[in-house]
Parts: sequence; structure tokens; C-alpha cells
Amino acid sequence: MQIKWLEDLIALAETRSFVRAATQRHVTHPAFGRRIKSLEEWAGVDLVLREGGPVTLTPAGETLLQHARQAVEALAAARTEILDQALPSQSVLTLATGRTLARTLAADWLWRIRAHTAGARVVVRTGSMAETLQRFERGDADFMLTYYHPAIAMRLQPSQYLQHTMAHDRLVPVSRASAGGKTLHRFSSSKPVPYLAYANTLALGQLVSDHLSNHAQAPRLEPILQCDSADALLEYVLKGLGVAWLPWSLAVGAHKEGKLAPLASKALEIAFEVRMVRTKRRLSPLAETLWEISAPG
Repeated sequence: MQIKWLEDLIALAETRSFVRAATQRHVTHPAFGRRIKSLEEWAGVDLVLREGGPVTLTPAGETLLQHARQAVEALAAARTEILDQALPSQSVLTLATGRTLARTLAADWLWRIRAHTAGARVVVRTGSMAETLQRFERGDADFMLTYYHPAIAMRLQPSQYLQHTMAHDRLVPVSRASAGGKTLHRFSSSKPVPYLAYANTLALGQLVSDHLSNHAQAPRLEPILQCDSADALLEYVLKGLGVAWLPWSLAVGAHKEGKLAPLASKALEIAFEVRMVRTKRRLSPLAETLWEISAPG
């Protein structure tokens, strides 16, 4: 029996979908199905009711699910304890987050808490939203810093996790600007504007796609490029390749320098939150301190 099979069962119970669970676990749908089948063979009974519609666990599956959650959490706690013992003279803080947040809001947060992390080792691990969530749920990070919006909300059990809002941000459509502040590209009803899009695997990409597909005033866009890095899209906008919806925390510096400017009205902007998440189990003294001082209010 492999621990990842228990993590698969937890993902399946939370998403109630083999497809969504496979995506969350970063494997193909067939591979995920084989892993659940292997877990059933190990248990000796069916764990999932295969009757179509949302996935439902059998009574045996529900029982194993409870033990799986306890086992995964216990192993994460054991790993933290082992690391603490291995490095008794140095505290370790691990943060899992997205690549863009690591550069912007995570950097601001680390600067604010620098007095408390003096002498400690801080580890920042970045990846896509799915990768970050998977790393956090495995217990490989004390905190997860992530975007929050109803359209991209992650399924986290309130009984297991705590979270608070660290910042408010917004996605703003921007274009390269001239010295006079005039934008190179403009939205038009007669001609589509070249559009620089996020990869669909990114949370920001899902957020922009959902916003535009449901917005009555969505502009005409001609997708010419797709990228899995907001930082790269910023550079492409500055080169004049097209328009992109960028986090204002990322774009504001270039805006102050007069290199880019927002397009259209605020109706096309997308407000979202940045949240810090942690497990309810006791963390290291350093992590507990940082959680308390980072809480709003």
C-alpha cells in the first residue's frame, strides 16, 4: 500500500469526481483510476460506488477515508518533528505558493516578518495552483499563500484548515503605454485586440476565462499567445505584443514608470483575495508566531 493512494482517496472524496481528482493529483484520469483500484485490492473491498453521477464512497470507503486523513496528517506532523530534530539549532519555515505571488505579496510578507525569521531558514516552494495545493496537503509546507475567488475556490475542509486574508488585489487589463500615457492597444467593437492569455492550468487563467465568458461587456479579443507565467506576460505587454489581465500588484511598478496603462473601465477588472492557509494541527513555535502576527487586525 502506498501513501499516495490514501491521498488519492482523500482527493476523490473532496472533489466527488475522478476527473477533477486526477487533475488535482496531477495524474491522468486512467492512471488515477488504476491507483484507486489498487487501493481497493489492498483493502479487499469496494471503496467507491460506481453508479454514475457524483462519486460516492461505500461504507468501507468512508471508514478508510477517516483513517487516511489521520494517517496523512500524522505523517506530516512526524516529518515536521524529524526536521526539527535534524536541525535543532535552526528553525525552518516552509511556504508553498504560486510563482507570481512568490515575487509580489510573498516577498512583501517575508520583508515584514524578517525580524522574526532572523537565524531561521525560510524555504519558498512555487508551482501551479494544483501543485501548490498538493504540496501543502502532503504536509510539505507550514503555510500556503494562494489566490481566492469563488470561481477558483479550492476544496479545503474547514475542520482541518485555518485561513485568513492577507491582501486584496485585482486583475487589470493593461497595454503598453507611450510617454504621454496613451495605450498602444485599445478595445474596439470593430476590431479584436491582440490578447496575451494565461495557460488554463493557472488559477489566474481560469479566473480571467470565467470572467470574460460571463461578462456582458467583454471586449473582442484575438488570442495570439498563451503563457504559464504572469511575469512573462508582463514583459510581453511591455514589448507591445498585446493586452493581458495582470495582477495590479505585479503591474503597478511599470504603471508608475509610465510604461503601461489600464484599459477600459473598472467593470472589466477582477477583484480577488490572497489568503494564507495552515493546518489546524500545532505547528513549530516559529510558524505559530508568524501566524499570529500575520492575522488581520
